[in-house]
Amino acid sequence: MAGHNDKILKDVLREMLDQYKYKGKLYQANIRQFWRENMGTSINTYTKEIKLRGRKVYITIESAALRQELSYGREKLKNVFNRILGEPYIEEVIIR
Repeated sequence: MAGHNDKILKDVLREMLDQYKYKGKLYQANIRQFWRENMGTSINTYTKEIKLRGRKVYITIESAALRQELSYGREKLKNVFNRILGEPYIEEVIIR
């Protein structure tokens, strides 16, 4: 086949996302979807906002007690987010 290219579609899509700066928006959507589907109704009720800025995830929680409880699991959340994103992209999770 003339001009055969051995790039995997996944790699081509990642390059395109990087080039057009859509990666952060896609990753933020993935993290929000995971949060809605896996954190339960009570946590979702108190979650005001989830933002991805750079390589940090900011999660705004309206309940002080829940905010304190979730802050203990920040490292675990970071690892889960990186797993669902398919790469070690997230450097820090900030619960506020």
